[in-house]
Amino acid sequence: MLSTWNDTAPIYRQLAQQLAGQLMDGEPAEGQPMPSVRQLAQQYLINPLTVSRALQSLVDEGFLEPRRGLGMYVTEGARKRLMHSERDAFLKDEWPVLRERLRRLGLSAKDLNWEQA
Repeated sequence: MLSTWNDTAPIYRQLAQQLAGQLMDGEPAEGQPMPSVRQLAQQYLINPLTVSRALQSLVDEGFLEPRRGLGMYVTEGARKRLMHSERDAFLKDEWPVLRERLRRLGLSAKDLNWEQA
């Protein structure tokens, strides 16, 4: 998997966000191990230290737990906490901007037809 990185945030933070997105999709499932640092570094073509920093940030947020000699595991309830956190961030940061843009364009919920997608 080739990822494109941008200059908006450090690469470790962008990787942590990608991994968090995968956790929200249930991959890997709660209680299951994450791929190793080496596997992730090869997959994303980045330095293993960057991968370690991304994983550590997910540990710090309580979504992963290190198990001595075994690696990183997805904590129970991580998916639900991630969904809650992402919903709060969307409603606080993105929704007001989107709502204002929709208002300017004169679009209503009926115009969007998001259930057809």
